Amino acid sequence: MIDLRRVQVLRVVHHLGTVTAAAGSLHLTPSAVSQQLRVLAREVGVELLVPEGRGVRLTPAAHTLIRHADELAARWETARAEVADEAGWTGGVLRVSGFPSSLDMVVAPAVADLRVREPRLDVTITELETAEAFDRVLAGDVDVAVIVPNIDGPPTEDPRFEQAALLDEPQDLLVPAGHRLAREPETTLDAAADDPWVLAAPGSCDQYELALVACAAAGFRPTVAHEVREWAAVASLVSYGFGVALVPRFVRIPGELPVVRIPLRDGPTPRRRLLTCVRRGSAGRPPIALGLSALAAAAASLTAEYGERHVSAAES
Repeated sequence: MIDLRRVQVLRVVHHLGTVTAAAGSLHLTPSAVSQQLRVLAREVGVELLVPEGRGVRLTPAAHTLIRHADELAARWETARAEVADEAGWTGGVLRVSGFPSSLDMVVAPAVADLRVREPRLDVTITELETAEAFDRVLAGDVDVAVIVPNIDGPPTEDPRFEQAALLDEPQDLLVPAGHRLAREPETTLDAAADDPWVLAAPGSCDQYELALVACAAAGFRPTVAHEVREWAAVASLVSYGFGVALVPRFVRIPGELPVVRIPLRDGPTPRRRLLTCVRRGSAGRPPIALGLSALAAAAASLTAEYGERHVSAAES
């Protein structure tokens, strides 16, 4: 019999690319990972890894095994969900992750609601950007991740994950209060083409890529004057006149800062789409199902709240 835990080690090595990275994700030593893979190779009777430079390369047989392993893992998650449903749920643990602004927008409200409605559910929250969230979901450290799709991430049809739309928010142009566009009720993105820009630092979050793509679609490449890691820092630099920025609409900006959000018009409005990500087949497990439901409710409430504020502002 093949031990599925060793197959999981192979899946993580394949996903992360190196034995060392897989060891860190699985909370093992590199030698323990290598030992697990040697045992698995004996169990299946084929070579799974071959040396390549200072690292290793997966053999064609290993890739075939991984393809079947993804299907087996999804079926195992489905089986766990069905068994839990038959047995009746009496409590459990849910591990949720989100990138920084999503924690404030939807994760924290959802978990707060769960703590009231489902006291038998023990929920933990971890702050993770999208790339690491995929790693941790696959490794089994996170059950539900709130993510933003990125260019290098797994596609929505990836057999290891189930990704579902959670929230779709437009992006606004953020300018200093004294900016030439500050009094405009709306504007186009290319109206700020000649301004210096404040962007999220590359690699710090997925907003950097999104902003560059949006500006390219509007016909220009922004002059990046400053790069920072936090939305409050972005807004602060904008308030001092160091540049303009593209900001997701539901991200909170400190109210005391002299900045103005301007909705964008003409052409496709830049949008940030939030997704949930779980291991394929696991969505039916009671803790995970409860988490997904709470996140969906929090996202719907946020959208409704913004709509009411927008209408009120328009009528005043």
